[in-house]
Amino acid sequence: MTTQHIRSVGGYLPILRLQRKAAVAALRATGLGGPRDGHRAVAGWDEDAFTLAVEAARGLADGASTLCFASTSAYFTERSTAALMIDALALPRTVRTQDVSGSRRCATSALLGALEGAGEVVVVAGEKRLTQTGSAQQLLFGDGGAAVRVGSEGPVRFIAGVSMAHDFVDFYVSRDQTTPYAYEERFVKEASVAEIYVPTLKALAEKANISLDKVAYAAVAEPLPGVYPAIARKLGLTAPNLASELFLQAGDLGSAHALFAFGLALAKAQPGDIVLVAGFGSGCDAMLFEVTGAVPGAAEMAAFLAEGQELTDYIRFINLSNVLDLAWGMRSEFEQKAQATVLDRHGRDTIGFIGGRDSTGNVQFPKSRIPVNPALDKPETLADVRLADETAKIVSITADRLNFTPDPPFDFGLVQFDNGARVMMEFTDRPATGFAVGDPVKMRLRVKAMDRRRGFRTYFWKAVPTSRPALEIK
Repeated sequence: MTTQHIRSVGGYLPILRLQRKAAVAALRATGLGGPRDGHRAVAGWDEDAFTLAVEAARGLADGASTLCFASTSAYFTERSTAALMIDALALPRTVRTQDVSGSRRCATSALLGALEGAGEVVVVAGEKRLTQTGSAQQLLFGDGGAAVRVGSEGPVRFIAGVSMAHDFVDFYVSRDQTTPYAYEERFVKEASVAEIYVPTLKALAEKANISLDKVAYAAVAEPLPGVYPAIARKLGLTAPNLASELFLQAGDLGSAHALFAFGLALAKAQPGDIVLVAGFGSGCDAMLFEVTGAVPGAAEMAAFLAEGQELTDYIRFINLSNVLDLAWGMRSEFEQKAQATVLDRHGRDTIGFIGGRDSTGNVQFPKSRIPVNPALDKPETLADVRLADETAKIVSITADRLNFTPDPPFDFGLVQFDNGARVMMEFTDRPATGFAVGDPVKMRLRVKAMDRRRGFRTYFWKAVPTSRPALEIK
């Protein structure tokens, strides 16, 4: 069997970063809290595990034979998120899809399976996990997505991998207990090191015939901060753990954490370096890789850590985290039911943001049987044009505080795409100075509408600034 390689990586972090010490200060009267240092990435109200994963996978999936979506917080339970992602990324519906869940290492399990198999496989993970207000997990966890492309050739050679299954309960979480109830930290740290990590990594070193002191960089997901140093002491590991750095700046990304940390390690690694990757949850998956060249996407993943807007408003944070039921009044009382027949007919063009080009070259969205071009008055078949990957400029903009949105104001307006299309759109990731006519924008997939009565949501693309500000630490 041909040795598999890592071809490229991708990642995405939402723009907001909660300052942990500000959240702890907001909870000071309760005596509750969590980690005080650094930040955690905070998804917007219109982001979820699916949208975060889509953003991570953009640019990686063209030509793949299989797409695997991994998450413990996916919104749908009997609707394949991976199949939905095929349409969002405008991939052929012949691409094989798979959804995996059940533990925080589901993404590394899928990655190990892809590396020990064959074909062009994309493993993508996304998380936006629900936490209880005031809990330590609210500050430990973070939101984000990561993706890895596996193939027969690439700048990272897979050396060996091992997996250990161990029914280990560090959180009580289920359909009845939707927010994690954490078990005693000392037990979790001691047992995870002695019973799971040490035997798994020893087995990996023996299988690969490589001493772990040869590892240059590690991407080892920790059940709690401080676990990796204990592992390193027992096994002679001297490599810095990029998963710890990721936790400090963005939080624990759940199933996406090890994959994102892997990208950070690859951004630092030089040819010849050995990289260790390990995912944790109901056991452990561990893998060793040899870097042979620069890895596409790794530098962009590293850049995400230095970009963003600092968030110090704890009330806004818990509102965005869907754990605060604010009274928005009558303006929020409207039905947003999605019709399955409409989704079946037009869903692929909508979530893929695919417009049409007529016989004169004019581009429009949405498509229509008769082009909107006034020079044409007969039906014709429009050629597909994917607008999701196009840049545009703002033609008009309104910041509305009367129209309902869970995170005011509601920004909307007309955008002019470089290919000529004009579309009325919503805007998100609002810059500190607001939006202005003439600003360049690009497209991000977001939640369009939530039908809370039926437990359903729809997705569409929104316009965001083309660049992000450097994260200013206050």
